[in-house]
Formats: sequence, C-alpha cells, structure tokens
Amino acid sequence: MISKNWLMGLCLLPLTFTAAYSAEPTPPDTNALVTQDVIAKVRSWLANPIVDLSINAQNETRGSLSQAQIDSLDQQWRAEREADDKPLISATLAAPLSVYLLRIQAQNLGLYTEIFVMDANGLNVGQSAITGYYWQGDEAKFQKTFQVARDAIFIDEPEWDEDRKIWRAQVNMTIADPKTDKAIGAATVELNLTELQRRAGFGS
Repeated sequence: MISKNWLMGLCLLPLTFTAAYSAEPTPPDTNALVTQDVIAKVRSWLANPIVDLSINAQNETRGSLSQAQIDSLDQQWRAEREADDKPLISATLAAPLSVYLLRIQAQNLGLYTEIFVMDANGLNVGQSAITGYYWQGDEAKFQKTFQVARDAIFIDEPEWDEDRKIWRAQVNMTIADPKTDKAIGAATVELNLTELQRRAGFGS
C-alpha cells in the first residue's frame, strides 16, 4: 500500500522544483569585480577630449536651467520615445559624443551594456543607446557624483536582467574639466557583471 506521506511528498515535488527553478541567481560580489583597474580603464576612455568638450559645449549653450525647463525637456524626450518624430532624441544620438560612446561599447564586446554622459544640469549629452529619461539629476547616479566631488564614484547595487540573463551594475563618476579641474558633468557606465566575472576567471 502506498503511504499518504509518500503521496503528499510526490505532490509537493513540482512546487519545490518550480520554486528552485524560478529563484533569482545569487548576485556576484560587485566590490571584488569592479576593481581599481576596471575604474581606471573607464576613466581612460572618458579622458578623450570629445567627452569634456561636448559637456562644456552643452553647459555653455544651456547654462543653468530652471526645474520647469528641465522637466519640459525630459517630458519631450519621453514623449518622443513613443512618437515617429524624434528631434531631441535624434540630435542627441547623432552627436559626436554618442557615436564615440557607441564605439566604445561595441569595442568592448558585451562588457558595457549602456553608457551615457550628463551635463551640469543632469541632462544627457551623449549616450550609446536611447535612455528612458533625458534628465538624470534626480537620481543617485548624478546626486552622488557631480553634486559630491570632482572625483566622486558611486557604484549602484547589482540588478538581475531577466531578459538577457545577466547581472549588471552601474558605475557612476563625476567628469572634471582637465584644464580647470572643476566638475562639469557625470557619466554612467553600466557593466555586464556576468561578463566581467567570466573575464576575471571567477566562474559562474
């Protein structure tokens, strides 16, 4: 005779398997992966003159904007994401800085999933892909870098990307003018931690 306990255990197996299968993978150790060498590499290609020249040009053109003006630009950006006509998005993506960042992303073969650079208002200057927002000034990536110090770095918590099955984390840093050494903007570099882990030989 088959015991009731055995039958109950058999019934619970699918639930146990489903829970184990759907569980989010354990996040990698970001502190161990994002080393000083990784930061130095990012800083090296952010030191290209096209970065500070582009930020300074936008800072000079726009100046210090009111919150209402910033909100208007951000709303325009979000509306254009759903529209056929995208003047603001197209102009930003066609900028020399965006072309440069896209090339950096492509050259690194999956290590960077997104790169964008912000001005003193927290507005995008250049980016490797279309971001969800044009204004980043209300987020930690800007508030914990540009608003803190000329050499500030803020590494956000890792996030699991279910679609791509990778761990990713944003490394954010202030951009300083090489001539004046003053903060002029900030940059966000989203790292593919899964790929970085593979390259570092840490295993899966």
